[in-house]
Parts: sequence; C-alpha cells; structure tokens
Amino acid sequence: MGGNVVEAVGELLPALRERAQEAEDARRVPEESIKALQEAGLFRLLQPKRYGGAEADPTTFYTAVRSIASACGSTGWVASVVGVHPWQLALFPEQAQDDVWGPDPHTRLSSSYAPTGRAVAVDGGYRLKGRWSFSSGCDHATWVLLGGIVTDADGNQIDFCTFLLPLGDYAIEDVWDTVGLRGTGSNDIVVEDAFVPAHRALSFADTSRCRCPGQEVNPGPSYRLPFASVFSYAITTPIIGMATGAYDAHVAYMRERVRASFGGKAAADPYSQVRVADAAGEIDAAWLQLERNMAELMRHATAGEKIPMTLRLQVRRDQVRGTGRAIAAIDTLFENSGGRVLKSGTPIQRFWRDAHAGRMHAINDPERAMSMFGAAEFGAPVQDAMI
Repeated sequence: MGGNVVEAVGELLPALRERAQEAEDARRVPEESIKALQEAGLFRLLQPKRYGGAEADPTTFYTAVRSIASACGSTGWVASVVGVHPWQLALFPEQAQDDVWGPDPHTRLSSSYAPTGRAVAVDGGYRLKGRWSFSSGCDHATWVLLGGIVTDADGNQIDFCTFLLPLGDYAIEDVWDTVGLRGTGSNDIVVEDAFVPAHRALSFADTSRCRCPGQEVNPGPSYRLPFASVFSYAITTPIIGMATGAYDAHVAYMRERVRASFGGKAAADPYSQVRVADAAGEIDAAWLQLERNMAELMRHATAGEKIPMTLRLQVRRDQVRGTGRAIAAIDTLFENSGGRVLKSGTPIQRFWRDAHAGRMHAINDPERAMSMFGAAEFGAPVQDAMI
C-alpha cells in the first residue's frame, strides 16, 4: 500500500506545483490539495492498520513528503507535519485513539509542542490553558497536540506531556504572515481553560524510553522508534524536498538561460557546472543519511532490540546536517541563477524562502544536536527530550 501511495502522490505533483503561488497568496494550503493528498492515502501512511492505515515504514512516508515538497514547499511541510501525527497518536492510550479515529479514521491533527501553556494536574486529568504558536496546517485539522509542563496544585513541576484536544476546546487565531512557508497556515492555538482527561496525555518520559501505552494495541516496529528520530526527520525531509525542487527548477532554467552580462549559454559555464554538482552532492548526502539511519532504526525495532543511544544521537546529528546540506544546496543554486529568479512567482526564490523559514524550526538547531553527539563521544552524560 505504501508504494502505491508514493506513486499516487507523484501523479499529483503537476497540480501541486501549479497551486504553489495560490497557497502562498492564501497563506494556507488549498483545500483541493489537502483533499487530493487524503485520497492518495498520504495522511494514513503512518496510521495503524487497526484503524485502516498503511502502517508503512517511515522512509516510505518521507519519500512521499520529499516528492510533495519538491512541487510546493508549503504543501510538503504541511503534509509532513500533519502526516506524522497519526504515528504519535498511535502511542497514546487506546481510548485516545478511539476518541479521534473511532468516529472518522480520516481525522487529521495539527500540533505545537513548545510548552508555552500551563497544565495543572487535577482529578481524572489536567486543566490546560495558554497560547501555542506555529501550528502548521491547523485549518485542515479538527484535533491538536499541544506540549505542556505539568505542575501540581502547589506549582511544582511533575511532568512534561503532549496533550490531545478536540476543536471546540481550542481556537485558532490567524496570525501567520511571513516571508517563507507562507502557505502553511501555521497559526496560533489558544486554549482558555480546558479539561484534558488523563488518557489524552502522553508523557515525554514515555516517548524518550520508547515505551508508550499505545504499543499494547499497536505492536508494529515503527511504533517502537524514538519520537525525536521520527519527528525530527519529518521536519528535515520537506526541506530536502524543497532543495530537490529548487535543483530541478534550476537545471531546467539554466539549460535555456543566456547570460546577458557575459554572453553565451549559462549551461556552458564551467563554474555553473561545478556549482550544480556541489548542490546535487549535498542533496544526495542528506537523503542517503536519512535512509541509512531509518533503516538502522527499523532493524533494531523489528528485532525487538532497544535503540542504542549512539544511534539516536547519530540520527539527530545527521538530521540537522541534512537540513544544513539542503539549505547549502539551495543557496548555491539561488546564487547561480541570476537576477531574473528574484521575480515574484518564480519557483527558485520561493524554495529559497521556504527552506530558510523551515530552518528556523527548533529541531533544526545544529549546535544543540552536534553538542549532544560530541558530548556522548567524549563520555559525558546526555539528557534531552529530543534524542
């Protein structure tokens, strides 16, 4: 089923490419694109089979996302972020999964994980309130996943959780007006005061241990992977896709471009040829490391083995490097394209803006991930929720 989804997504690329400017102008992915991706099966690739999902290998999901992002960066970003949430919901207690997918297995979720709200433990669950930013694709979702530090009645911190809330318990505030990823509709989520039952909370302590309640009903190997590994690559993959799209657009443009300043075809310029080779190598390296790391993660999970900390740190190292490689490739292509690509509506400048906007995501902080890897190599203890 996963392979069929990748093929179906490939057939959508021309239409997604044509709607890229529409997404940017509307500041959200067009409804037609979301519907087409749903019908192709994209949003159910990582959903458990017991709820009608494909329960696919994560690399299959990332392959589809890369393809989408190569046509439209904003659509690829939303497809990845919204598409990875079924994987996380599968880690929640069974009742939470039934709450969301019982009425409609096509239900979509958005998220905002930074613990910017306040959660207080009460009888039977939690009281949650606050404001969360950057909830990509929230206009296309009816549930949301929100990060929060949990305190007791005296204000003592006792946990860090992801909370699951239905539309009605939260409101969307339209604040998204940016220079990059304009089409993602990454608006604010506002919760005035909501009760969240205990089964709709998932502790980051459980996700860090890769031992979550949902594994009782979803025993497949993909649900034994670290959250930080799966989610971080869901952020890097669309950026690699944007680099792929920029590369394809650049090569097509340069084959026809005549350099007004110096005369002659740009394609004959040996320096341009070298820059294209450099960009291609960076994109390939980013993707090959992703494939290698996910294959190694799945090998351990399928064998029922604990995921080694060295591998988890390697994943985060290569994930931030993957983002960096993709950005470097796009920068090279952009600089090699000449002034005409600055015109609004051209794909290369859009990919350039979108990729740099995606770089701003907290998971792409290279120094943090590299420092964790280096500290572990030198024998120092490393503790972080995102490894």
